[in-house]
Amino acid sequence: MSIEQFESWSLILGIGGLIIFMLFIVWDLAKSSKAGRFGTFILFLALGLGLAGFLIKTVLVEIINP
Repeated sequence: MSIEQFESWSLILGIGGLIIFMLFIVWDLAKSSKAGRFGTFILFLALGLGLAGFLIKTVLVEIINP
């Protein structure tokens, strides 16, 4: 495995881990604030849109720059 491959895999796994951790933080925030179902939905929607924007941007950059 070359250094470039290692860095690529490390980046993917690292960002994936951070995304999972962010979802856990949002869930814990909803639980600790007793947001209820609708409040939890709103938290995941609002905070998840930023995450979705980051993922969409990454995919579009990869598609545009082959």
